[in-house]
Amino acid sequence: QVQLVESGGGLVQAGGSLRLSCAASGRTYSTYAMAWFRQAPGKEREFVVALNLSGSQTPYADSVKGRFTISRDNVKSTIYLQMNSLKPEDTAVYYCAASPHLDCRSYACNDDGRYDYWGQGTQVTVSS
Repeated sequence: QVQLVESGGGLVQAGGSLRLSCAASGRTYSTYAMAWFRQAPGKEREFVVALNLSGSQTPYADSVKGRFTISRDNVKSTIYLQMNSLKPEDTAVYYCAASPHLDCRSYACNDDGRYDYWGQGTQVTVSS
């Protein structure tokens, strides 16, 4: 089992920045993918970005390219989402997800159905 805990959400003005963290614990695998998804009120969950630990692939959603950056800290077993130039439309609950089997080089890592573990989410609110 893998446990994921997100943190770092909050309220920020448009144009500002936030850095989200996702700490992983429990049993993990050397080859797996992790990702960030988000869900705004009244909308379905959407893909933000993934990090393929089997390689270096980091596919981003078009809506966040150039503004968001995913990274990892192997010592802390944590991934991060640096969010810059935030827009009101970025307002959502952000979820961390992980899969011990998914390889983004072979499968679509933007599919939430492929992830086995999920965090509880952290709220990001961007004001105008």
